[in-house]
Amino acid sequence: MTVDYGAMIRLDKVDPGFAMPFTHRVIDGAVLIANDLGDHAFLTPEEFRRFVEGEVKPDEPLYAKLRDKRFIAREIDVAAEAVRFRRRKGFLAYGPTLHAMVLTERCNHGCQYCHSSVVGMGRTDTDMSIEVASKAVDMALSTTSPWLTIEFQGGEPTANWETLTHIVKYAQERNLVARKELSFALVTNFSLMTDERLDFLIENKVQICCSLDGPEDLHNKIRIYKGGNSWQLTTDWIRRVNQRYVDMGLDSGLYRVEALPTITRDSLTRWKDIVDTYVSVGSRAVFLRKLDPFGFAEATARKLGYTMEEFIEFYMTAVDYIIELNKQGVEVMERHAAIMLSKILRESDPNYLDLRTPGGAVIGQVAYHPDGRVFSSDEGRMVGAMQDDIFAVGHVDQSYQDILRGDTVRALVFASTNDSQPGCVSCTYKVWCGQQPEYNYKTQGSIFGRMADSNWCRKHKYIFDFLMKKLERADPVELEIFDRWTTNRRQDHFVQEVEQVAQPAA
Repeated sequence: MTVDYGAMIRLDKVDPGFAMPFTHRVIDGAVLIANDLGDHAFLTPEEFRRFVEGEVKPDEPLYAKLRDKRFIAREIDVAAEAVRFRRRKGFLAYGPTLHAMVLTERCNHGCQYCHSSVVGMGRTDTDMSIEVASKAVDMALSTTSPWLTIEFQGGEPTANWETLTHIVKYAQERNLVARKELSFALVTNFSLMTDERLDFLIENKVQICCSLDGPEDLHNKIRIYKGGNSWQLTTDWIRRVNQRYVDMGLDSGLYRVEALPTITRDSLTRWKDIVDTYVSVGSRAVFLRKLDPFGFAEATARKLGYTMEEFIEFYMTAVDYIIELNKQGVEVMERHAAIMLSKILRESDPNYLDLRTPGGAVIGQVAYHPDGRVFSSDEGRMVGAMQDDIFAVGHVDQSYQDILRGDTVRALVFASTNDSQPGCVSCTYKVWCGQQPEYNYKTQGSIFGRMADSNWCRKHKYIFDFLMKKLERADPVELEIFDRWTTNRRQDHFVQEVEQVAQPAA
């Protein structure tokens, strides 16, 4: 049956003083209402009509439901709601927390979807120098945030091992004064890993991340490596690193190599194989990442790409399978769903930079090019690698304050704020969603984008709808699974010890 919701509500009967400000969305015949603090509820069409017309009486169960979800104006404790809002937007009190340092553009893999526009291994002119690296560390430690992560990116960052080790030791030394909650992360393809290098990474508490696109045939078809079997190399090192953590007495459920796949056209029918591969190597999380429009991926989209509807069908099928595995006792999560569920179910925001408002560009993350240019994000740096410096916000020779106060930064903050977006300001998912100006620019030619035509918007609406339906219909076992997925445990082992005596930088 088709319901005309517009005909249900007579505007002359709406009671504007009864309800708190809210947005609404119809999902499978039910009406989802939400507010700017993340409270939400499902109503039947008749309950929704009575709600907006202010007909609900205090002795009704519906009144109690709406009151407990903070949708009735006269029941609101304004001071308490201000505290909740401040907590949810707490990330705005800090500067950039993620500092991606691109150590080189060189790489020995020929991944067909590579977002980084890499160069051959002989191009040492693309390596970050020790001098630039030191200045990048100084700028990173100038952040007003009390915590930060320095992430080593490439190319293949271990190809510039000398600069990587310098940054670790120099940052440790400088942090004795800065006293930040400092951590390091390495994104690697493992092709240049050795026992000695792993020892250094383990001893200096560098978290290790990699790409794993699924089973051997799928991974090797896309992540082309002429030096050997990329899948075998990757999975062997994942197991070795994970075993090192176990041998150190660390919780294997919390400390492990973080891996993620990039979904290509060949992946769409392989959802089970991809998830099973992650389980087989000991991964507790898989992040089903759609192709991005950066780097080589733009040129290979016709061969590797797919429609948004095809991706969403793949995604929902894979997440359903992951939930079933959890019901069988296999603890594995889909990372993107876990982030979105955290935003919906928890009082505080997990600060995932792609899904917050204002977004993460510059005020949440920055990227440092090997030549010293500073970009709004790793995606901004990828646009720069395509000969367009629109997202360059400065240089490591400048001061941190000069960069953060620049006009480009102001424009990016405005463009990444949902309340400034005509397509977002009235969206039911506004409070949990976010903008990426770099994606908008690359796909639509404007940092503001047009949400009515945006695949970014369509993807997130599809997934939010999917998860909301899951929550509405979840049984106790599924709710326990979602609670586990959204329970955030700190990885304190990866935080540098400020009191330790750092060795002099090389």
